[in-house]
Amino acid sequence: MNTADVIVIGGGTGGYSTALRAAALGLRVVLVERDKVGGTCLHRGCIPSKAMLHAAELVDGIAEARERWGVKATVDAVDWPALVATRDDIVARNHRGVEAHLAHAGVRVVRGSARLTGPRSVRVAGPDSDPGVREFIARRGVVLATGSRPRTLPALPPDGRRVVTSDDALFAPALPASVLVLGGGAIGVEYASFHRSMGARVTLVEAADRIVPLEDADVSRHLTRGLKKRGIEVQTGARLLDAELLDDGVRARVRTARGEVRAVEAERLLVAVGRVPVTEDLDLAAAGVTADERGFVVPADWNRLETAVPGVHVVGDLLPPPSLGLAHASFAEGLLVAETLAGAASAPVDYAAVPRVTYSSPQTASVGLSEAEARARGHEVDVNTMPLTAVAKGMVHGQGGMVKVVAEAGGGRVLGVHLVGPHVSEMIAESQLVVGWDAEPGDVARHVHAHPTLSEAVGEAFLTLAGRGLHQQ
Repeated sequence: MNTADVIVIGGGTGGYSTALRAAALGLRVVLVERDKVGGTCLHRGCIPSKAMLHAAELVDGIAEARERWGVKATVDAVDWPALVATRDDIVARNHRGVEAHLAHAGVRVVRGSARLTGPRSVRVAGPDSDPGVREFIARRGVVLATGSRPRTLPALPPDGRRVVTSDDALFAPALPASVLVLGGGAIGVEYASFHRSMGARVTLVEAADRIVPLEDADVSRHLTRGLKKRGIEVQTGARLLDAELLDDGVRARVRTARGEVRAVEAERLLVAVGRVPVTEDLDLAAAGVTADERGFVVPADWNRLETAVPGVHVVGDLLPPPSLGLAHASFAEGLLVAETLAGAASAPVDYAAVPRVTYSSPQTASVGLSEAEARARGHEVDVNTMPLTAVAKGMVHGQGGMVKVVAEAGGGRVLGVHLVGPHVSEMIAESQLVVGWDAEPGDVARHVHAHPTLSEAVGEAFLTLAGRGLHQQ
């Protein structure tokens, strides 16, 4: 038997952050990963997709330069292999960095598929190149961090060419001329935005009555306006009835919110209807752990992210809401679990203060409660919405957008901040601190924001709520 203090199953963001922090606290750690450390985020999600979205932003910038600023520039073509090579180099360098960090920290990384054999015991079957089976015992605990995979439609299994998931779209051999995106959450919106920037005809279909339905209603409204302005057809309250596979694409029937049935032909149908936890190969029952009907592993103690079986903890995409299924939330969960296993003091994750970002064009970024959520929880609220174009830098960018602040009535604490527009993914950090530290509008209004900047709109929104409005009418 191989013995360690902590065994982490899964080397994604939640798993490797747990391993690194536990090792830093003096624990002996074994990290089991059947593929590559870094997980979905590094290899099939956050990093490669945001690299591609940066390339899309450059293409959009050339169009803006020509159409708005008189810079006579055009995009002759997109060299897809060159774009992919740059994206893959960024991923590879990050991967090497994670591997080196784990090695330097003294984390033992074991390649193979892990299966629980008890609350503190794990069997690892090696890959084809190392087919041996090894047994491991954890003195302090086991951490489940096996992540998630794209949800698929039983009637339309992905073939990697005509019907694809977000994973497939990353590794496509070429750019499509047209895309039907099914699902208007963050992933669907980002891929719709990317493909439109690359010149594709894009139709986005969402069953809910608005895209990014978990965000504030005003965020959805402004984002929809921005996507439509770019030429993306957005169908909300709509459902895919069926789809026929063609030699060179798909022909789908979509029922619109008005009850009309429309035919949509596209070279590619991208299914972005969520993700599902990966637990089927873990043999949870062997450790006495159960998953709910959706496959999530629900903690018995959210303050420790510990299951009903003492010593078995869970992080990342295996967690149900209020966890967010976001890489940066997984980092926080990994820190919490590692510190818990080491016997160190650690505050539970405050999910309300974790920012949520959609990296489309325009971007969205939010933290805290939406206006509807705040009212549903019984808060009397003051709300201020300020267009980004109300400040000079917003006019310069010319993409519209807004800042929305939701606060307790009468100058009470800030409950939520919601942004839409260019670069708001970089602007949300200030609001994260405002919400996380229970600040009030008057607290923020005392601090001067640089002029002219986009963040100035955030400061102006708080100034108005604090009764000191300057530029906002």
